[in-house]
Amino acid sequence: MARKTVSRKRKAGEPKDQQQLGWCQTAHKRSRVSSSSRHAQQWWCSRHSVVCALRGREFRPQQQHELRLQRSLRGFAAGRLPGILKEREFSLGRLNKVFASQWLNHRQVVCGTKCNTLFVADVLTGQITRIPMLKDRECRGGGSGAVGAVVGGHFLPTGGSRSRLDQQGCGIHAIELNPSRTLLATGGDNPNSLAVYRLPTLDPVCVGDDGHNDWIFSIAWISDNMAVSGSRDGSMGLWEVTEEVLNQAEQSQSEEAVPCYTHISHRALKDIPKEYTNPYNCKVRALAFNNNHKELGAVSLDGYFHLWKAEHNLCKLLSTKLPHCKENVCLAYGQDWSVYAVGSQAHVSFLDPRQPTHSIKSVNSRERGSGIRSVSFYEHIVTVGTGQGSLLFYDIRAQRFLENPLNPAGGYRQRPGEGILKLTTGKGWLNHDETWRSYFSDIHSFPNAVYTHCYDDSGTKLFVAGGPLCSGLHGNYAGLWS
Repeated sequence: MARKTVSRKRKAGEPKDQQQLGWCQTAHKRSRVSSSSRHAQQWWCSRHSVVCALRGREFRPQQQHELRLQRSLRGFAAGRLPGILKEREFSLGRLNKVFASQWLNHRQVVCGTKCNTLFVADVLTGQITRIPMLKDRECRGGGSGAVGAVVGGHFLPTGGSRSRLDQQGCGIHAIELNPSRTLLATGGDNPNSLAVYRLPTLDPVCVGDDGHNDWIFSIAWISDNMAVSGSRDGSMGLWEVTEEVLNQAEQSQSEEAVPCYTHISHRALKDIPKEYTNPYNCKVRALAFNNNHKELGAVSLDGYFHLWKAEHNLCKLLSTKLPHCKENVCLAYGQDWSVYAVGSQAHVSFLDPRQPTHSIKSVNSRERGSGIRSVSFYEHIVTVGTGQGSLLFYDIRAQRFLENPLNPAGGYRQRPGEGILKLTTGKGWLNHDETWRSYFSDIHSFPNAVYTHCYDDSGTKLFVAGGPLCSGLHGNYAGLWS
């Protein structure tokens, strides 16, 4: 059979633009071109360079490989670093017990104490800079727009603050930075109130002073401008720092030439469930936020874990009885592991709210009676601060505490956990006052409870602070482990 020949000459009626596109644009052939090919062709036309195409194809897998490599290196370093950390103590003068701390940058840490002092410590020079506390609005009907100011380095309220007779001995229990690190929330001059500062200047922004009737124990940011406070009165307050509040504080500061702040009201105030236990022991002790699911975990002193949906409001999801219900005073959330870590009198419990209660895993701290006072996640390592001044490191992947690298491998151990890595805090400072002379003068030394600890962004520096565990003793400890 004779083969039919097809002329490749351009038809006179074809549009010029279609003639120039070639064979893949005909009606019959277009169906043979996949969508990915069309996308690649469009991308190629937009790049106009074979070099760009080759470099893009070459570097995308390389960048992914570099990210995986960096993650692996961070995980490797997190597991090896605790064994080589060395302590450098800082002198804090006569301050009493550091309860809270957060890194501001690579050399500054902001801290709060039992004596209601907010200060910034420079870890390079050891210099301590005190930050003025923010006072409540006037008690007798002051409006939410009332303003306080700083005169001679001290903040002055527009009216008298609430009675402080029942607030002695509380202090600052929480310091938290918002996700963008532009705002800092902590306790106010009245420990029932929430104070907000602007970063990095630490200029005052506002005070939330109409929510709680008792001390604020914990704070968690759920967005860049919304924070939740947990109080000893059993309630959680939701606070919003609006653009109007920020602008008002900035405008007042420009006009007065001194830092000024406004007063805000809570957006919502929710009580934790009290039907399960003694309502007088339902004190919110610690908060931790799960940003992936927008959920807020709360631990109360009656031994319960409560989960709330936290976006523009607070909505209760569940309440779970914890396996160890004594002295549940600290809480942390591990984003990479989707679990909460709860510190109690002698255990750290790992809780996934979506799993049955019997699946909660608990680890014995091997320091009975002193209590777990602080807990945090960094990579796969859970750092635990105890009331006996010890730092323990739990590997959540291997499900065991890190071992002391100085112990001989395979050495004989008389007791379980004898060879685990344990860092012990320094001597600190203790006030030999009347209480010490009357009750503790025959005791040569007191361990400093690790009430707070935090890693810097690099994960190579660990700031640790606290003080004597006994409530009647006055003292402090602060140190940089690097």
